[in-house]
Amino acid sequence: MDEPPESLCSPQADLRRWRMSDLDALERAIRESLDHLVPWMPWAADPGRRQTAAFLTEAQQKWETGREFGYAITADAEVIGSCSLMRRIGAGGLEIGYWLHPARTGRGLVTMAVETLVGAGFRLDGTDRIEIHHDAANHASGAVARRAGFTEIERVPAPEGPLTPGESGIDVIWRMTADQWRKRTAQSAAARPAS
Repeated sequence: MDEPPESLCSPQADLRRWRMSDLDALERAIRESLDHLVPWMPWAADPGRRQTAAFLTEAQQKWETGREFGYAITADAEVIGSCSLMRRIGAGGLEIGYWLHPARTGRGLVTMAVETLVGAGFRLDGTDRIEIHHDAANHASGAVARRAGFTEIERVPAPEGPLTPGESGIDVIWRMTADQWRKRTAQSAAARPAS
């Protein structure tokens, strides 16, 4: 089975596959981020050690089956968020999801994590597009997608309607194709000074 590396590095934060030993660190990051997460993440309305342990167990199972590749976002050896590549938008597609501890926002860390995941995702066989889906009221998620080079392709009513207090019930879908990624990568390489 084709899968991404278990750890990925970016300039200010690293991504590594979730492991069961992350339970305490993840539980702390979630608890400290609840005000930031509850408006957008349905699972944040009922956090707790049991739910966090179940998430980590499920993350292992999903990785093994290739349905989802979940990573801890870490900086200075501290868990500061989560991001994933998910196979839930049809053949050839991956969706990226993410959240970050509010004390670490505004530094470009999630954008770096997303760009790192995009590179890993397009190295997987058969990936022709990667998408980010978020509620229209979640402007911060949209800003990440825009900065990472995604193109907004549509806005559609959420099938279940709003699921959290902050949601509007309109899903925004952003996409990057393999061709767009290759062009972006080539442009970045050309812009780097020769050493």
